[in-house]
Amino acid sequence: MATGAGTDFNGQGFSLRGEKCRFVLPVSLRKQVAAESDGRILCVGKHERWDCLIGFGLSRIKSFADQIDREEERALRLGRDYDPELRRMQLFAFTEIPFDASGRFILPDHLSKLGGIEGGVYFHGAGDFIHMWNPDLLAKMGAGWESAQAYCETTMAEAQAKAAK
Repeated sequence: MATGAGTDFNGQGFSLRGEKCRFVLPVSLRKQVAAESDGRILCVGKHERWDCLIGFGLSRIKSFADQIDREEERALRLGRDYDPELRRMQLFAFTEIPFDASGRFILPDHLSKLGGIEGGVYFHGAGDFIHMWNPDLLAKMGAGWESAQAYCETTMAEAQAKAAK
């Protein structure tokens, strides 16, 4: 269940690192991000628990305060610690990355390093965010991740075969 404002991201895809170190945002996700950003801006940051990056459109930022309030309320109900200041730091630690009409964008080095992104990236739209994975790190996620892992493996193989032609 999505809790933020705007688009619920849905779709997958894979992109090899191309010329000039560019990646390509899949068409289905590109349209969703453009609608959320009133243009072509992909916001990218580090996922707070997993070894991947998250992406979203600019309008999602408006929902962060409510998201933090909900998370804090839930943590209190469950008797768990919650640090809203740390969570704000996590949510607002993103970079605005422009992409062109073809979805091409350059992932800054600091984000590539944070997400372990090297030769390719698997995109998985899942509600409030697009998860951006290094395929090797996704493969290590274990039980419950089989569908994403299979889709990643298949689309990566297709992209590599296409690039080899």
